[in-house]
Amino acid sequence: MGELSRIWRESEHRYRLMGNRCGNCNRVFFPIRAVCPHCHRESIGKMKPMELSGRGEIVSFTIVHDTPPSFVRQRPYALALIKLDEGPVLTGQIVDAENDSIEMGKRVRSVFRKIGEDGKSGIIQYGYKFVLE
Repeated sequence: MGELSRIWRESEHRYRLMGNRCGNCNRVFFPIRAVCPHCHRESIGKMKPMELSGRGEIVSFTIVHDTPPSFVRQRPYALALIKLDEGPVLTGQIVDAENDSIEMGKRVRSVFRKIGEDGKSGIIQYGYKFVLE
């Protein structure tokens, strides 16, 4: 079990927000893409992995009140569209903030948090969320 957890922790994408950059047009993407949707064939073999800073700003958000059963204990919670400093826009939950303090234009940074556990095996799943800077 120790070897399995070490491999999981050391995986390239664990605990890091990974995207990639097109070597042809220089656009940055998240999640990682095999082909640039702008350059198409010219980007094949030119997509380079990169670690994203996880820093950006809120461009839109909503407060979720009606949740699936697995999220009842978290409600209400904030979901936001976040434009990362590198360019991609992604959806993320805002945590550790009062919902009335969340505003468009506020700066955020990514953090990794426990999302869930796999049944009896107890393998913990982590994912990115965002906190106000």
